[in-house]
Amino acid sequence: MAIPHALPGEIVDISPFGGRLTTERTTALFKSKDLEVMRLVLPAGKSLPPHKVAGEITIQCIEGAMMLRAGTDEHTLNPGQLTYVGGGVLHSVHAIEDMSALVTVALIK
Repeated sequence: MAIPHALPGEIVDISPFGGRLTTERTTALFKSKDLEVMRLVLPAGKSLPPHKVAGEITIQCIEGAMMLRAGTDEHTLNPGQLTYVGGGVLHSVHAIEDMSALVTVALIK
């Protein structure tokens, strides 16, 4: 079964989950020819292992706190903060607290 994505013009709620955060999962919100947007959810202590994607990405912390490692840099992101990672840069995310973030990936063909 295909993953349902938002349609052009459809409104997607990215408000903090609050008390529901521990029961939510990472979801793809939409994917177009050039762009993919997902809601990343990680419980405290969990990580996404180091990886890279061809296109540039942004990561916006919605709730909780996370450690982002990108190349040789390491940054803590808190709610309301956004960062940019260049295409092809090795990066990883570690949840300091239960967290959710909006991740945007520019798709390179």
